[in-house]
Order: sequence, then structure tokens, then C-alpha cells
Amino acid sequence: MANVNPLNEKVSMNNSMTTNPMNNMSSGSAAVAANRMHPMSNPTTGHHINPLNTQINPLNAQINPHSVVKPVSHDMIPASAVSAAHHTGPINPQTSNLAAKHPHRRGDHHMFLTSDDNAMMKHIEETHIPDGRDFDVKPLVHIIEDIVHRATPIAGHVHEAKVQAHLEALEEKAPHSGLTEILNYLAYPIHRISMELISKCANKEDAHSTTMSLLHSLTTYAWDTKVAITFAAFAQQYGEFGLLAHQYTTNPLAKSVAIIMELPEIMSRQDVLKYKFDAIHDLIDKMLDVTKCIIEFRDVQTSHSQHVITQELEMLINTAHISTAAYWTMRASVMCAAMILNLIAIGHEQISSTSEAWELSSLTHKLANILDHLRKVLNLCHQKIEEKRQHDAFEALLRLLRTPHIDNMKILSILIHSRDDQLPLFDGTHKRRVSLDVLRRKHVLLLISDLDIAPEELFVLHHMYDESKTQPNRPESNYDVVWIPVVDKRLTPWTEAKQMKFEEVQASMPWYSVAHPSMIDPAVIRCIKEVWGFKKKPQLVVLDPQGKESNNNAYHMLWIWGSLAFPFTKSRETALWKEQTWNIELLADSIDQNVFTWISEGKCICLYGGEDIEWIRSFTSATRAVANAARVPLEMLYAGKKNPKERVRKNSSIIQIENLSHVVQDQTLIWFFWERLESMWHSRTQQDIPGETDPILQEIVTILSYDGSDLGWAVFSRGLAEMTRGKGDLIVQVMKGFDRWRDEVSDVTTFVPALDRQLRDLHSPHHCTRLILPSTTGHVPERVVCAECSRPMEKFIMYRCCTD
Repeated sequence: MANVNPLNEKVSMNNSMTTNPMNNMSSGSAAVAANRMHPMSNPTTGHHINPLNTQINPLNAQINPHSVVKPVSHDMIPASAVSAAHHTGPINPQTSNLAAKHPHRRGDHHMFLTSDDNAMMKHIEETHIPDGRDFDVKPLVHIIEDIVHRATPIAGHVHEAKVQAHLEALEEKAPHSGLTEILNYLAYPIHRISMELISKCANKEDAHSTTMSLLHSLTTYAWDTKVAITFAAFAQQYGEFGLLAHQYTTNPLAKSVAIIMELPEIMSRQDVLKYKFDAIHDLIDKMLDVTKCIIEFRDVQTSHSQHVITQELEMLINTAHISTAAYWTMRASVMCAAMILNLIAIGHEQISSTSEAWELSSLTHKLANILDHLRKVLNLCHQKIEEKRQHDAFEALLRLLRTPHIDNMKILSILIHSRDDQLPLFDGTHKRRVSLDVLRRKHVLLLISDLDIAPEELFVLHHMYDESKTQPNRPESNYDVVWIPVVDKRLTPWTEAKQMKFEEVQASMPWYSVAHPSMIDPAVIRCIKEVWGFKKKPQLVVLDPQGKESNNNAYHMLWIWGSLAFPFTKSRETALWKEQTWNIELLADSIDQNVFTWISEGKCICLYGGEDIEWIRSFTSATRAVANAARVPLEMLYAGKKNPKERVRKNSSIIQIENLSHVVQDQTLIWFFWERLESMWHSRTQQDIPGETDPILQEIVTILSYDGSDLGWAVFSRGLAEMTRGKGDLIVQVMKGFDRWRDEVSDVTTFVPALDRQLRDLHSPHHCTRLILPSTTGHVPERVVCAECSRPMEKFIMYRCCTD
């Protein structure tokens, strides 16, 4: 009779003759094999049946719609249910009733021939009547993994390396506690299933029927426990076989047992056996992976019960088809056990067959598809659980922020989460780790930024911080700064380069900082972004001694007034603005210490900027000539542009060489001048004063608009009351026409008012004013009025790439 492979050739549904694709032996060999007790032979026909030669998963349309596995012939699909008589162990009454309803009939297998996934899933799940017991089978799976990797009798070079890697990984793991306890409950079921495997093979049961029988025997256990018990039963048989194979050449007892099993004869064909055991090893790897995934799903449903399993998550878990994954993993255990028993039963005739290795490879592919699906669903489950956890943590944090406290320790311990009792803060002054107690009942400024905080900002903050600590007994020095680095690892993975960057920035700070960004919980990062409005630009969130938020961004206050803004509350900001007038001290504070000397000496001060060196030469020359002619003591200071790049540096160098005026020596202070001016704008727009009637805001907008243009500009002042300003072309025109208004200047006290009148007289109604603010500044008002004409300005989005 010709041998038929049911995976390649369809067999008639009415054909009563069953075929075995492994029956590739001569009649003499078949006779020898018949004398052995072939566990998978048919007693009626004498044909060897291997119904395990099935690649298709009847549920494959749901699990992996892209599978390339071919369908099997009708006669290779076994019956879906097993009668109670087939059970070797005690039968659960519910299982017995179920078996009675679905007796084993030859025609039953036809229900799976139409790829009716739901039908097969229903029959698998009908065997599942758990009694509610929950076993942690991870210690058992750990032992199974150790057994199957150590027991491999023969392996190719590639698999030897994989086995060694697995064993090294297992040795690194701490031994699982609870193994003895779990075996107290499961040792007998494992032994019973092991015996059932041997019995079913000896009674010529096909793989599906055997698997269904095992499911009936294990009806009261959870899916992960069913799989672990069946896997352990196979591992026990595989371990015994491997133990003999490893020791029969050195251990007399093992040798005697091996001779009875004809093991030496079998092991002499290592060249052929290697491929079979390589296939078994590959399949076992996938069985282990799928088993671990099933266990992880069990953990998801139990360990996260405190985060109420939502309907959405429950539906997601159902799409994993755990029952189907358990069925195919148990079926793989049956198939591997059958191969080992076949090997012992028919010896070298079985060795010469290569179809079993091919069947195992097909099932390995099947489990690989199932594993891929399980992992995808599992990742989605973890994502949902994490989202729920983060949502709950975020809501708890919001409630905590609204709740009054005795001190700030509870709030700080939530914002900066210490793990494993580690000291959560790094003291930048003494370069050591410290506890949160150093901040107890203090005003705390949380410096929030990413890792790319500008060196200029750090320089200025460093200067202000050191200045505040020179007199620690002053009330305005009673605060501390803590750097909170915002690094969302969900968006950008943590790398060695980022770790180095973090350590570099941390080392440059004299104040406290979080010991590591991982101590900032994602819920805190969400609060920082959604509640406190952090985008990109650094900000300072102020917590009072009780941990209550008193200002969600005191950055602008610190930039404008330094430590005088203490305690950095909104009310303090309002009070400071009420005391403030527009003058050169507010505009040029800290840019150059000479400014305060010139003010005290009663000199006229000219602060100017721009990038055009020819305009600078023309302006300084004309202005110097007017000051000399009017006998007005005048000091000029070049303030450059907001981003002092190479052109500004060159201009500063030329100005000094040609002795055109003073320059700001430190380029960082040029940057700070414009940053501080922007902070004034942001702070002032938060005040309850209409922009059209706010003279300070109008002056701030005017100076900022000068920087947005490519032209020069200048501000003239004397003392703290007289000020005027103008664009570069108008200023030069007025200065060159000094003869027309010479008579208006009698002394230094009349120079600035006379210049202001000239500039106003030459003012043209035609103008184009630009106010450029970076998108990372946070608050941007919907309405900004022009400083020239008081009309609302149009808002545009600008993209700029400026190379110097």
C-alpha cells in the first residue's frame, strides 16, 4: 500500500483506512516493529497511526489569520471528546456528566472539518470547571525548565550553545520558594498524568483525544496549572530518559536498565537522533515560552485586582484565547512524550524516520504563532493596567496636593519616590546623597527641566543661588532648590549617553537634585506637564513649608528680582509690580555693574543693540559727537541680540578695539538681559492690567520688538525718571540733525527730554513691529497690542533656522 502524507494529500472522508506518514519501513521492519509494543499502532489494521501530524489550529483564524499552515485531511482529525472510561484517574462528577453528554464517536471529528473555530473552542472550554484554587506554578515551571534543558541526550552545536545559555540563565536566578508547598498539592496529579500519557500511547490514542482526556482529568484546575502539570509529567519522562542516556556508560545500574531498553543500540545512531532531539528542543523552548505567557495572564487577572479589572481589559484578555494556547501546549507535551515512547518501543526503525522531526517543527511553528499573539495581547494588557495605575496615582496626587498638611514631607515623598530605602536627594554642594529631611518645613523651589537645560541658565541660577546663601540668616534666603529632571522613559528610552548627560548637569548644580530620574513617577511627570504646565522651558514650582503649591512658576520672578521675590508667591509678585516703575535700573539690572555707578554719578546712559556693525559705527560716532557738543556726560553700553552668536561676539570685539563704547563683557549676561526682558513680559501679562493702558508692558514690548527686527535700537536714560528710546534709523537721523534742536539742550538734565521730543516728532505712522517669543515660554495671551499704535497685533507661527 502506498504511504500517504495527510498534510500533502487529501483523504476521502469515507476512507476507513488510516495512514501513518511515519510508516516508511519495509515489511521486514514492520514485522520487527509489530513485535514491539508500538504505543501508537492500530490493533485492528496494524497500521501505525500518528494523528499528531497536524499543523492546523482549528482556531487559527482567530489566533493568527496570517498563518501559512495547511489544513489536514478529515480522517486525521480525532474525536472531540473522550468518554469517562478513558480516564485513568478519579473523575470529577461534573466532568463525568460532560463526558456522558459527548460520548466518543467516530463521527464526532467531522464537526472540526469546517474550521469552525468556535465549536472547537467550546469543546475545549467545556472541560474547564475550575474549583477556585489558585496555585503559583512558577516554581514548578522553573524545575521543568531545568529538567528539559539538562536532559537533552543529543544536540547539535547550535543547540548545545542554546542549552548552555539557558542553564547559565537558570543558575543566575534565585531558587523559587514555595516549590515544596506546590508539590504537596500537585505531585500526585503530575504522577497520574504521567501514567495517563503512557496508558494513552499504549492504547493507541491519537494526540487530540489524549489531550482532551488530559483536560477532562484536570478539569478543576486553572489553565496555567493544567499546562504546568502536563508539562511536568512529560518533563519527568524526558528527564528519566535523559538521565539514563547520560549515565549508562558510567553507572552500572543505569547500564543494566539501558540494556533492557536497548538504549545503547538507539544511542549509537547519534547522527540521525541529533535532528530529532534538536526538533524536540526547539518545540520545548516554545512550550516554555507559551507556558510562561499563560502564567503571566493568570498573574494579570489576580495580582492587579486592586486596580479593578475593567470591562475593556477583560475583553482584551479574552482575545488571547488562553484555553486554545493551553490546549496546543498540552498537545505538544503529548507529542513529545509519544516520540520518546515510540523511540523506546520500536528502536532503530523509529530512528530512521524523519517525519516526526518534521511534525515537531510544524508544531513549533504553530506555537510560535500562538506565542506571538499572546505576547501582543499581554503587552496591551500591561499597557492598560499601567494606564489605570498611572491614572489612579495621578488622581491620588491631585487629592494630596489639595489636602492641608503639617509639613512638606508627605508631598515631597510622593513627588520624589525613594526605592529600597535609598537616599533620594543629591547634595550638589557637599557631593553626597541625603534624605528629604533636609527640606523639612522649608520653602522649596522645584527646578523642573529636561536634560537639555541651557548652560547660560545654569550659570545665572548658580550666581543667584550663591548670592542668596552668602547671608543665610536673611528671611529671603530661607529656601532651597531641588532639580526635578523630566525624562519620560515611555517616550524616550534611558541610554548610557543620557545617564552621562544627567550626571554632567547634576554635577554643575550647587543645590539639591533628584538622585536619579527614575525616582520621578510617570504620574508626577503627568502632573508636572498637565497641572503645572511644563513644556520645554525650565520653570520653578514653589512649595511652602506645609507642601502647598504657592506658585506654579516663579521662574520669571527670580529672573526679574532675584531673592527679593521671596517667598515667590503670586501676591508677592503683584506687590513688587505695584512698587515698580519703568526705568533703566529695571531694564538693565545686573547686565553691567557700571550702570549703577553711572546712575549715582548722574550721567546719561545709552543702552543700544543690533547686529549691523556699520550702523553701530555710524550711531556711536554721531551720538558721541552730540554728547561732546552738548557737554553731556554720556556712557554707552552695547547689549547685542538675544542669542549672542558669533556676529555679536565679533561686533563686541570691534567695538572694543575701535573704542566705540562699552560692551557687556560676558556673553551670558547678554543672553540674560533678553531672557529677563521676556520674563518681565510674561509676568506683567499675568497682572490684572489691560495692555493698552499699561505703560510698563508697552515699553517691554517695544524693546522686545527691537530684537525681533534686523535694525539697531537705542534707549537713553538719566537717573531713574528720564527715559526715551527709538529705532536705529530714527536715532541716527536725530543725532545728525542736532543743530536743529541744540538750543533745547541747556545741560545734562534737559538732554533726554529734548531727545524724546525729537524722536516723537519724527515718528512715522507707517511701521512694522514684530514681537518674537519662543513657543516654549508657556503662557501666550490671545491679544497683544502694538507699542507703536496700540492696535491688536496679528499672531503668526514662525519657523527659524539661524546660523551665524
